Amino acid sequence: MSGDRPSPLVIERILRDREGIWQQIVAERDLNALTGRMLASSAIALACYGAVLGAFHSPLMALTSALKLPLLFLVTLAICLPTLYLFNLVFGARLSVRQSLALVMVAITVTAMLAVAFAPISLFFLITAPDYGFFKLLNVAILALSALVGLRFLTGGMQVLNDHGLLAPSAANAQVTAHANAPAPATPAPVPAASAPAAAPVAGAGAEPAAVPAAVAVAEPAPNGVATVAPAHVPAQWSGQPAGAPPVGPVPPGYPLSWNDRTIRRGEPAQRPASMTLLYIWILLFGFVGTQLAWTLRPFFGDPGQDFAFFRSIDGNFYAEILRTIANL
Repeated sequence: MSGDRPSPLVIERILRDREGIWQQIVAERDLNALTGRMLASSAIALACYGAVLGAFHSPLMALTSALKLPLLFLVTLAICLPTLYLFNLVFGARLSVRQSLALVMVAITVTAMLAVAFAPISLFFLITAPDYGFFKLLNVAILALSALVGLRFLTGGMQVLNDHGLLAPSAANAQVTAHANAPAPATPAPVPAASAPAAAPVAGAGAEPAAVPAAVAVAEPAPNGVATVAPAHVPAQWSGQPAGAPPVGPVPPGYPLSWNDRTIRRGEPAQRPASMTLLYIWILLFGFVGTQLAWTLRPFFGDPGQDFAFFRSIDGNFYAEILRTIANL
């Protein structure tokens, strides 16, 4: 699916054409429209799932939870997005505010749509097993699983931006400079007649011997006794390496490799930019802020033994409540 062909559902495009989404974010093309569609879709999905949560108590609680669950995600985003943007600026990344917002909105949209896909399961247990503690733990697990999947999309998008040099521009510029200053590869020497295998005669009198193809690898002896390979189509800086070993060094322009494999190192893992490391720290921060805000905005489920209330008094914390609920099952 092309990035310029709109899909009726933005989640369908994210799941079917995620590479197109990442390329659109890299190019900053129509990000306002894309972000607006994701915002509307995620708000509607979260409102529907919030109504399921509040339905355990009363229709009025279902209505208030439908309002508070989208508010929870959007306020958490508003609190944490400046930190993500400034983290990237401090460490030299070139992400704009719109790109950062679009990336995080992809994660929130996937989370919201996956959560609303679990809504029928939640309703099933609400009808067949109306136990408050079990229902609360079930939906916390659903939201946690949905958030983990959404954050995987966020890290995948950031990795694509890293491959385009938007997270570590200095390293990308260094590679481009090295490729530009690299000497032109020398023309490979013709294969000596002595090293070429004997030509197989073709049936029939006066047949000419078969020529050796230009791309056939020829084994060359080395002083250390390790066979080396020097095929005619391999760049000069890769010749003389042990047979079967991966190539080492910058890939010459035009060599048939994928766009994200421009540099290959043997036994040396790709270096992770500081922005990717800080992204994982930011994800933890996002999770802590979100859970504390959810505790502040409670109730979402509504204890059937208590009267309706739009907010509860702030006492305890989210994690202690989860442990207490598990212990009381």
